[in-house]
Amino acid sequence: MNKENIISQIKILSTSMFKKNFFGICHGSVSAKLSQSSFIINKNDTFLNQLDEKSLSILKFAKDYSWDEASSDSEIHKSIYENIPEAKFICFACPTYTLSMSLNHDFITPQDYFGEIFLKEIQVYNPKNYEDWEDRSQTEIYRYMLEQKQNFVVVKGYGIFAYGRTSYELGKIIDLIENSCKIIHLAETNLS
Repeated sequence: MNKENIISQIKILSTSMFKKNFFGICHGSVSAKLSQSSFIINKNDTFLNQLDEKSLSILKFAKDYSWDEASSDSEIHKSIYENIPEAKFICFACPTYTLSMSLNHDFITPQDYFGEIFLKEIQVYNPKNYEDWEDRSQTEIYRYMLEQKQNFVVVKGYGIFAYGRTSYELGKIIDLIENSCKIIHLAETNLS
């Protein structure tokens, strides 16, 4: 796949996810693997609903000056690409219902058809100490994905890191998780 096609896919994915409130104004990241040793990711101070070539950084796995303006999540994206070969697209999303559910549940059990079929039970990863989470996250996130044999991790009070072989697959997993959490929330609200 050529660079222009990848940029187009990232733009479409990012805009769609922003419209669904999966990204905040200053929270979120999206990337795509370009080669065995490089990837493209949004810059640090970028509005994710208006991505263009100028708002993206091409990063080599070996750090250089281009890392300075790239997303603060770049290290996490890099570690996933290095350790999980099938990861071609990655995002960090902060969908509201998922974040809310993660604060009060160790497991999220989808009750809707699509959530139950595609997700089963979702274990919420508890980083315990937020003070050093930024340092630990680049290792703990990809290891957790490998241990759980799944392409996402819901981090308590933080958000979702996920990867896909395609941009569509990546968007789908975030959408499934958030819709399941929203349905659980609405069902619980209606019961009380």
